[in-house]
Amino acid sequence: MVRRLAHEPTTRSMLGGLTPTAKALYLTLLWENLEQPILVVTDTNRTAEILHELLETFHGLLLAGRGARPPVHIPALDVLPGQGLSPHTEIKAQRAVGLFRLASGKCSIAVTPVASALLRTEGAAAYRQLALALRQEDEIAMDDLASHLDSIGYEKREPVEMEGEYSIRGGIFDVFPAEAHRPIRIEFFGDTVESLRRFDPETQRSVLKVEEVTLLPMEETPRTRDFLRRLAELMQADDVVPGETFPGWEFAAPLLRPRNDSIENLIEKPILVWDEPEALKVAAERLWKRLEGLAEQSPCPPDQVFRHWGEFQAQHPDRREIELRNLSLEGDTHAGDAPLEIRSQPGMAFRNNMPAAVSEARTLVDKGYRVAFFAAAQGEVERLADILGEYSLPFQLGMELTGSTPQYLADRAYMAMQTASVYLIQGQVRRGVTLPEAQFALIGSEDLFEASDYAAQPARARSHVALFTPESLDLKIGDYVVHAQHGIGRFTGLRQISGGDTMEDFMVVEYAAESKLYVPLTRLDLIQKYRGANEGKPSLDKLGGVTWAKTKSRVKAKMRDMAEELLKLYAERKMSEGYAFSADSNWQREFEDAFEYSATRDQLQAVTEIKRDMESPHPMDRLLCGDVGFGKTEVAMRAAFKALGDGKQVAVLAPTTVLALQHFETFQKRFQAFPVRIEMLSRFRSPKETKAVLADLKAGKVDVVVGTHRILSKDLEFPDLGLLVVDEEQRFGVAHKERLKQMKKSVDVLTMSATPIPRTLHMSLLGLRDMSVIETPPKDRLAVQTVVAKYNPDLIKTAIEQEVQRGGQVYFVHNRVDSIWTRAATIQELVPGARVTVGHGQMGETELEKVLLSFMHRGADVFVCTTIVENGLDIPLANTIIIENAQNYGLSELYQLRGRVGRSNRRAYAYLMVPTDVDLTEVARKRLAALKEFSDLGAGFKIAALDLELRGAGNLLGGEQHGHLAVVGYETYVKLLDETARELRGETVAPEVHSSLNLGLDIRIPTDYIADEQQRLKAYKRIADAGDPAKAVALLQELEDRYGAAPESVRHLVEFSQLKTMAARCGIEAIDRRGGGVNIKFHPGSAVDPHALMRLVSETAGAQFTPAGILRVPLDPAAAPGVLLVQLRAQIEGLAG
Repeated sequence: MVRRLAHEPTTRSMLGGLTPTAKALYLTLLWENLEQPILVVTDTNRTAEILHELLETFHGLLLAGRGARPPVHIPALDVLPGQGLSPHTEIKAQRAVGLFRLASGKCSIAVTPVASALLRTEGAAAYRQLALALRQEDEIAMDDLASHLDSIGYEKREPVEMEGEYSIRGGIFDVFPAEAHRPIRIEFFGDTVESLRRFDPETQRSVLKVEEVTLLPMEETPRTRDFLRRLAELMQADDVVPGETFPGWEFAAPLLRPRNDSIENLIEKPILVWDEPEALKVAAERLWKRLEGLAEQSPCPPDQVFRHWGEFQAQHPDRREIELRNLSLEGDTHAGDAPLEIRSQPGMAFRNNMPAAVSEARTLVDKGYRVAFFAAAQGEVERLADILGEYSLPFQLGMELTGSTPQYLADRAYMAMQTASVYLIQGQVRRGVTLPEAQFALIGSEDLFEASDYAAQPARARSHVALFTPESLDLKIGDYVVHAQHGIGRFTGLRQISGGDTMEDFMVVEYAAESKLYVPLTRLDLIQKYRGANEGKPSLDKLGGVTWAKTKSRVKAKMRDMAEELLKLYAERKMSEGYAFSADSNWQREFEDAFEYSATRDQLQAVTEIKRDMESPHPMDRLLCGDVGFGKTEVAMRAAFKALGDGKQVAVLAPTTVLALQHFETFQKRFQAFPVRIEMLSRFRSPKETKAVLADLKAGKVDVVVGTHRILSKDLEFPDLGLLVVDEEQRFGVAHKERLKQMKKSVDVLTMSATPIPRTLHMSLLGLRDMSVIETPPKDRLAVQTVVAKYNPDLIKTAIEQEVQRGGQVYFVHNRVDSIWTRAATIQELVPGARVTVGHGQMGETELEKVLLSFMHRGADVFVCTTIVENGLDIPLANTIIIENAQNYGLSELYQLRGRVGRSNRRAYAYLMVPTDVDLTEVARKRLAALKEFSDLGAGFKIAALDLELRGAGNLLGGEQHGHLAVVGYETYVKLLDETARELRGETVAPEVHSSLNLGLDIRIPTDYIADEQQRLKAYKRIADAGDPAKAVALLQELEDRYGAAPESVRHLVEFSQLKTMAARCGIEAIDRRGGGVNIKFHPGSAVDPHALMRLVSETAGAQFTPAGILRVPLDPAAAPGVLLVQLRAQIEGLAG
């Protein structure tokens, strides 16, 4: 059929009877026969995404190794001219790369929705110039490279961590190209590219040399400063800054760069494929209706930006065109058409009924069919292989066995080396198809196992510590710092001060009564950034006073009481006899393989720790921390399945009815393929239903019960409770907590908290509290596009309509109860077709629950609410949030609010609205700018994320400790807690010594080596904290990798820091260079070996130990700095024994 279609003499053909999966398969086969580029136009972006996903799978199966370029998806813009908004950055980058590939002939099949196909384009030459290929020995000025990257949408930022960023440091040029897995470090010698290396964005260390790299564009329209300045002049708007981008500038660009071409002309002799022509026409007409409605606000007339449907169809009457239709009707044919009908039937939905799926496969094979089972992930492939093996159904892995097939899978394929009729293939085919004429059937992953609305997409790996890794020292002027000896002060800047023959860098810290302390940057081990558990300002300590020492002693005394209580509970539990669960069964593995996403590293680590606890003979009491949507529930369900495997019952306790219902629905869906009975106890159940559940629970007929505090009632009887899962324990009352404390003595308990806590606090509590932390965001999360705008009803209307049209839901945050109903009525008037509901904290509990449940189950499109509405809710369909009066919120609060959206693989939007008549304070402006600038997971949000972690620390430690944390700052608190815990465990805690070394050497980081003040400060701090020699060597290598060869002063600084660390370990308080030697002063509590001290004095000519306890060691005054440091290090190593 495909060959016949490929060789039809007519210019327009029609192919009918095709399901979406069949369309993708036939398009792939068509390219294989013609080897001619194909452009497919679909009605919506979602249709294009699904088709592209299928094409990628079939391309990998049928065309890999044949020189065919991968399929390309060119999405439609998510905003329109006149809306005053710029498209999502991810969409812009995807379009720019796609258009470059089309114009460069690097594409086999391109898929685009009609809204994208109607967009006018520039000529192919313009898009070919967007990307830049670089090879070793190429000549290009670094300034020219930077200018080119600026023009194609890259941002200059240090350090480079995200796609579309670049930085320059001396002769080192870092850039993270679009669609790259890792950034590139380009080393220049003059204007010559000397080397190209991929580097790890987490560690900033180079990992692999490469011969060439292509820097793909982030923007399809070049945006030089001169171009933007001229555009601003044409716009004549008050809020447009000449030379800078502004919201919606992309739609004004045709005023200066006319677009007279079209997407199909970018491809040489394409075959144009119309997917469901009637649907295309309807979508095009709907688009033009919206464009005409926005024409007055648009910077360009709509027809300068878009083509009409008729204009698109009328072009090139002699080009080759194919219509694809699911259903062919009489009268669909056109003059010259050659109607071809292919019978394709949608795959059966087996809904986890594997016996039915295997039976259907056998029936088809008996009829002479070949049957291909598709699984999205490796875990699913393994699970299917086991199932097919259990049912003795012969199968083959892939269309053919390859050298890369894992042996453990190859061994399971009964006919792996023979011709088989059943194939097991890893690929993204969700819905299957049966093709009777070809006697071929595909069974998709979602035909077999039901999936959520948004299954995981293959995604580029993100930094696994991007979200919750604090920077070493991320200081701005005005920030509070904690000095180990003097307490809390305010950072006021850096200063260079001459010290004889050398210059030295100092940090200036202001204390009470405007006293100033100058801290050498070589002593940054004494300094930490102050982080409290709230956004309040701490009191400044008095320089030279005793209040700081007293405060630390008071906090430590109270801390000891808390730690002793924790240690007592920990010891009691270790003495108690519990149930030791058996090792994992085959069913456990099958359950875990059925997870529709790929588990993150942190999830797997948490599961391992929990299973280890469950298999021990003592009752488990483990805390599982992690943000909403990070996968805690999946971890809990794996623990629950393990308990069920030993015939035990499981109880899941939630603080609210709504959260309980969410857990109930999640458990039901996840366990549906297994013989497990799950029930819920809440006020949503009638007394009769509750009574029946209680009776069955007592009789052991209920395996898992989910509910609120009703589960803690005395009348609830579990014949064999094995695991209790508690969600957000801190939200329960005193009586409920006491009941939980009793249960923990005999039953395994897993407590979940949605507020993340700092990893360092986790480490300090080791041995006092068993904890697992999930800090890795799911891989398929996309960036949240953040828009800061003046309050604008038209923008609100557009944002809501856009979300509702794609089947999503909207949060509208209005934090005033007295006017919330008025605002809801306004929104209803703006968007009459949307279903609007209202929720706030002053509602009755039952009423609020009903509203939340309605929104959860898609009973409303827009939820107008205050900030205190349930934060633990996970609603994947809610992907737009509009926050009114955003200037009134703190950064952490905005971060947390914005985190309610973007929990699926759909693009999410956050609109931060500020009043039109209010002048923002500088703090509010900076806060909103920070939020807008860092719209991706991680990056600049590390600060906001840290604030949240500290709140989590406060919640975990309780109210009193929360206050202590605020008094001394987080780092000092953790240090004191660590000391206290070690003392209680009977460990020896040596006194803390901060060595002062005055050697008169040039030990600094010159400004011409690291020009950026922030990065220089961080480098000083990292060198001060390097610790052992291996870390110091690695750090120096990293600095040279990032900034080029290190000057002598930097090398000496690293050696000096190592010397200082070693001196502190030996209990040396100070080393002062005097004349021809050094004076070494010891701390009173120093543990230095007296024999080593006497040996050094007797074996070193001129050395002496004074009655005042000072060790005097002679050194060559003419020695070079490097030699001097080596000599001193040898002396101190001798003292260390």
